[in-house]
Amino acid sequence: MVDRYENQAPEKLQGKYQAMVVCCILGIGTVVSWNSILTIEDYYYQVFPDYHPSRVLTVVYQPFALGAIMIFAYHESKINTRKRNLIGYLLSTTSTFLLIVLDLATKGHGGIAPYICLCAIVALFGLADATVRGGMIGDLSLMCPELIQSFMAGLAVAGALTSALRLTTKAAFEKSHDGLRKGAMIFLAIATFIELLCVLLYAYVFPKLPIVKYYRSKAANEGSKTVIADLAAAGIQNQSELIDDDSKNQRLGNKELLLQNIDYAVNIFLLYVLTLSIVPGFLYENTGQHGLGTWYALVLVAMYNCWDLVGRYTPLVKWLKIKDRKGLTVAVLSRFLLIPAFYLTAKYGDQGWMIMLISVLGLTNGHLSVCILTTAPTGYKGPEQNALGNLLVMFLLGGVFAGVALDWLWLIGKKNVF
Repeated sequence: MVDRYENQAPEKLQGKYQAMVVCCILGIGTVVSWNSILTIEDYYYQVFPDYHPSRVLTVVYQPFALGAIMIFAYHESKINTRKRNLIGYLLSTTSTFLLIVLDLATKGHGGIAPYICLCAIVALFGLADATVRGGMIGDLSLMCPELIQSFMAGLAVAGALTSALRLTTKAAFEKSHDGLRKGAMIFLAIATFIELLCVLLYAYVFPKLPIVKYYRSKAANEGSKTVIADLAAAGIQNQSELIDDDSKNQRLGNKELLLQNIDYAVNIFLLYVLTLSIVPGFLYENTGQHGLGTWYALVLVAMYNCWDLVGRYTPLVKWLKIKDRKGLTVAVLSRFLLIPAFYLTAKYGDQGWMIMLISVLGLTNGHLSVCILTTAPTGYKGPEQNALGNLLVMFLLGGVFAGVALDWLWLIGKKNVF
C-alpha cells in the first residue's frame, strides 16, 4: 500500500483541498470553545463584576495548557497521536457542554462558588488545547505546509466567527430581558456542536484522505510510530513492519532539535508574549470610554480576530512569506514598538487609532505565526518534524502564559483594581 503512494508526487495526490478544508474545521474546533468564552466576557463581567474575568480566566487556562504541552512534548515519540487528538476534542466538547450546565444550574447568578466551578472548567479547556494543538501541529508538520496553514487559519476563523456571532447576538438581544445570557448560551451551544463535528471528522474522515495517508506512510517509513493508529484506521495494516529501528535511533533528540531551531522557538514565544499582553485584558479594561460604549471592546476583539485571520492567509502569497530566519527575528522584535503605541493611544488617542493598532497586531500575529510554523520543519524527517511541531507549540503556549501574566502590568496605577 505504501509503495503505491511513494510513486506519486504529493501535490498530485487526491484529497489535498479536502484535507485543507478539514484542517481548517479542525483548527476551528481546537479553540472555538475558548474563543467563545473570550468573546462573551461582557456577560461574565455582568455575572462576576468583581473578579476580573478576562484576566483571571486566562491566567487559569494557561498553566494547565503549558504544563500539559510540556509533558506531551517530552513524551511525543511514544504517544498515540490518534488517541491524543480524539481525547482532546472530546474533552473540549464535554467542557463546553458543562459551561451550559453550570449556567442553567446557577440560573445565571454569580458568587464565588459558581466562579470557582467556571475556573475549573476553564482549566479543562487548557488541557484540551495543549492536547489537540500540539498533537495536530506536530502531525501536520510532517505533511505539506498548506495543511498547517489551513489549520492555523482555522484557529483564527474560530475567533472571527465567534466575534461575528457575538456582535449579531448583542444586536439581537440587547434590549431583551436577559439578553447577554441568551447570547452566551447560543454561543456555547454552537461551540459544542462544532467540537462534536471535529471528533467525527478526525475519527472517520481525515485519516482516510489520500494525501494524509501518503504523508503518514512516508513518516512511518522514516521511523515514526505516532502515525500507526491513524494508518490502521485508514485501512493500512502491518505498519510496524515499515518502521526501521535504526532509523528511529538516528532521529535527532528534542535537545538537538531545539538547539538547531532556537530562533524559531524564541520568535514564536515573543510573538505571543506581545499579543496576549494586550488581548483580551487590555482591550476590556484599559481602553477607556468611547463613542461605541459597550460595543467598544467587542469591536476591538472582532477587528483583532478578523485581521489575525487575514494574516494567516497572506503567507500563501509567495513574495509576502518570510522565510529568512533573520528577517523573521527582525519582524517579531519590531512588533514590540506596539506597546508604547497602545499605551499612548489609550491615553490620548481616539477609537479610530485604537482600531488601526489592533488590526496591525492581529495581521502581524497571524502572518508571522504561519511563517514560523511552516518554515521551521523544512528539511527534517517525519519523526523530527512531529517533535519540532510539539516543541514550537510548547514555546507558543509559554509565550501565551507569559503574555497573560504581563497583561496585569497594565493595571499598575489604576484605582480600585481589587
